[in-house]
Amino acid sequence: MRVWDIPPEKLCRNHLLGEHSEIHALWSIITNNKNGFSNHPETKRWKGRTKSLFYRHNKVARELEKRGYNHKSPLDPNLAIGKGKQDKFVDTVSEQIRILREKKCKCKV
Repeated sequence: MRVWDIPPEKLCRNHLLGEHSEIHALWSIITNNKNGFSNHPETKRWKGRTKSLFYRHNKVARELEKRGYNHKSPLDPNLAIGKGKQDKFVDTVSEQIRILREKKCKCKV
């Protein structure tokens, strides 16, 4: 489970689509108080920051649309609360870049 802190336009197709799915999973876990994955480090960093997750989702959705995908899964803005900017990280941005480079995918990092 991962939400990247790298601009979505730099992500390859697989990582962009994967992140979109992960955002929806996290959103559901956090906003519905679900137990599954509630103790995962990625889930913990977004608790109290659904506004920031909402903004990240919108950036990812815009990038999906730029690439020709028909995005039809908006998040409820009424549930977007807390900090509007993510300042907690599981891995720093530089570590995330290293991770993506090691995957040898088509991400532009």
